[in-house]
Amino acid sequence: MEESLIPAHGGYRKLKSFQTTTIVYDLTVDFCSRFVKDYRMKDQMVQAARSGRQNIAEGCQASGTSKKTELKLISVARASLEELLLDFEDYLRQHQLAQWEKDHPKALSVRAFGYEDDRSYSTYSSYVETAESAANTALCLIHQANYLLDQQLRALEKQFMEEGGFTERLYRMRRDKRDTD
Repeated sequence: MEESLIPAHGGYRKLKSFQTTTIVYDLTVDFCSRFVKDYRMKDQMVQAARSGRQNIAEGCQASGTSKKTELKLISVARASLEELLLDFEDYLRQHQLAQWEKDHPKALSVRAFGYEDDRSYSTYSSYVETAESAANTALCLIHQANYLLDQQLRALEKQFMEEGGFTERLYRMRRDKRDTD
């Protein structure tokens, strides 16, 4: 799952984290419409999935002017996915359904798709036929997205510490110009 961790302005659609959260969002919407009866839980899960995806896009768009805002929004995306992860775990537990272990054959198969370039929700169609399989597939995907976001956050923090944010860069440019005049 190698990728450029910090996309060019507007390049968030190429990020594996964004692609993965798009699949998580689509899976969550479908899962909730088919298996979740409680309206409040359904709404919470869909909103958490949407927040994960949207905050990646918004954070990457803000990167040109504010690394601080980008870091904050990517962190919000990560937190939203953690909330969604707990919701899927709760669903499995409350419905007495099995949660796949990390080395479960189906979990390994789902995780292997993460290395493919052209993935979409349909890539996982054979894994979302039952509530148990769909929830476990969502858990695998959320773990992958969280891993990617953790790497992205580390890279952004490092870049921010080394280069500063937009304001610091402008200050350096003004200072350098003043020093050369």
